[in-house]
Amino acid sequence: MPRSSVTVTVPFALALSLVLGVTACGGDDVHGKPGASGVGDPYFPKMGNGGYDVTHYGLTLSYEPRGKRLKGTAEITARASQDLSAFHLDLLGMKVSDVTVEGREAGWSRAGQELTVRPHEDLDKGETFRVTVRYSGSPETITDPDTSEEGWLRTADGALGLGEPTGSMTWFPGNHHPSDKAAYDVRITVPEGLQAVSNGELTSETTAKGRTTYAWHTAEPMASYVATLAIGRYDITRSTTKNGLPVYVAVDPTQAEASKKVLGGIPGIMDWAEYNFGPYPFSSTGAIVERGEDAGYALETQTRPVFPGAPDTATLVHELAHQWFGDSVTPKSWRDMWLNEGFATYAEWLWQEDHDGDTADEIFNSLYQGDYREPADNSEIWAYPPADPPGAAQISDPPVYYRGAMVLHKIRELVGDDTFYDIVQGWAATHRHASADTADFTAYVEKTAPDKDFSGIWKDWLYGKGKPDHP
Repeated sequence: MPRSSVTVTVPFALALSLVLGVTACGGDDVHGKPGASGVGDPYFPKMGNGGYDVTHYGLTLSYEPRGKRLKGTAEITARASQDLSAFHLDLLGMKVSDVTVEGREAGWSRAGQELTVRPHEDLDKGETFRVTVRYSGSPETITDPDTSEEGWLRTADGALGLGEPTGSMTWFPGNHHPSDKAAYDVRITVPEGLQAVSNGELTSETTAKGRTTYAWHTAEPMASYVATLAIGRYDITRSTTKNGLPVYVAVDPTQAEASKKVLGGIPGIMDWAEYNFGPYPFSSTGAIVERGEDAGYALETQTRPVFPGAPDTATLVHELAHQWFGDSVTPKSWRDMWLNEGFATYAEWLWQEDHDGDTADEIFNSLYQGDYREPADNSEIWAYPPADPPGAAQISDPPVYYRGAMVLHKIRELVGDDTFYDIVQGWAATHRHASADTADFTAYVEKTAPDKDFSGIWKDWLYGKGKPDHP
C-alpha cells in the first residue's frame, strides 16, 4: 500500500499486521521476513541493509543550482538473499513521492535514514527485482564524527557529491555500505553552460531547451562511498595512457594553471602503478579538481579522484593507488580502512623511492624515530593499532595511514622485494572488484610466503598497542 499524506485512524491490531506484513496486498500467504536495517558495521551499524545485494543503480537526476534542488529517480536492481516481506534502503533527507517494486506500487515508510519498502508480494530468495524510488529536495551536507563534511557540498558554481563514509545516502537511495558494490548508470541534467562529471565513461551529452544531460556509465562494481557527482564549470581535457586507457580530467578554471603540470603526469603515474600493482582494474581514469574552499580533502572517487585545489604529485599518486586498494579491493567494513590507506600511503613511499626521493626504508625509520612529521603529530601514529581504530572518529587518523604503511614495510623487510610485489599484485588480483577484510589479507600473505613467520608483525605492528620495538 503506497504511503499517503492523509491521516487515518487505524485499529492497533490492523496497524500492527500492516507493519509486520502479516497480510499481503495480494492476499497471498506471507513466507518472507523483513531484511535487516543495517549490516552491523562496527562503526556505522545502521549503514547498509540485509536481505539483498544490489547489482545496478540507474540514477536519473536533475539539479537546479539556484534553487539548490535535486530531483531524482533511482532504479535499483538487486537480488534477494533471503525470502523478503520488506527491505530497507538508506536515504537521508529528501522527500520521497513514489516507490514501486517490479512496476507495482509498494508500501513504504521513513524513519531517520531508513526507507522501508514493502513489496506488493513477498520476494523469493534468489529472485532478482527492481525497486524504483522517486524523490526530490535539497540534499544535506553531513558532518562526520571526525568533523569533516561530506554528502552534498555546495560549490561556488554548482555542487559536489562525496560519500566517504556515509554521504552518498544524501543524494540517492541505496545499500550504502562498502560490502555491497554495483554497476552504475547516472543521467544528470543541469542548466546549459554547466558540466556534470561522474564516475566511469561519458556515453552521451545532449542539450535541449536550455538544459544539458550527461550520461555516465560505470560497468565495474563500485561501492557507493566512492561514487561522485560534480556539477559546475570545468576545463575538460581528454587523453590516453600509452596502453590506450582513456584519461578524463575536469578542473575548475581557477585551478587550471596550477594543476596543469601535475595532472599532465597522470599517464606516467598510471604506467608506474600498473608495473607495481598489476593491471589497472577499471576502464578509464582521470581527476576532478575543485576549488580549495569547495572540498576540504581529496577523495579516491572511483576512476576520477576529487581534489580540493591543485594537487601535488604525492597526493595524486595516493589517490590513484586507491583505485587498486580501496576502490577495486574494497574493505568489508570500516574497521578495515588501513587496507585502503596503508596501501595508498605506502604507494607514496614507493613513488619517492623510484623517483630519486627518500627510500621507503628511510621514511619508515624517520617515522619511527619521530622526525618525519611535525613533533606534535609524531605521537599520534602510535595512538592505536591500524587494524582496530577505537571509533568512527578515528578511521581516518594517522595510525591508519602511516602505521598501516609501516605494516606493509615490515612485510617487505621479512620476505624481500620479489615476494613482496608478488603479495601486492596477487592481493589486488585475487580480490579484484570484491570486498575483503584484514583476516583475508593476513591469510593471503601467509599463504603466499608460507616459509615466513608473520606472527610478530601481526601481533606488534597490526594489532599491538603502543610503539613496537624496532631494531
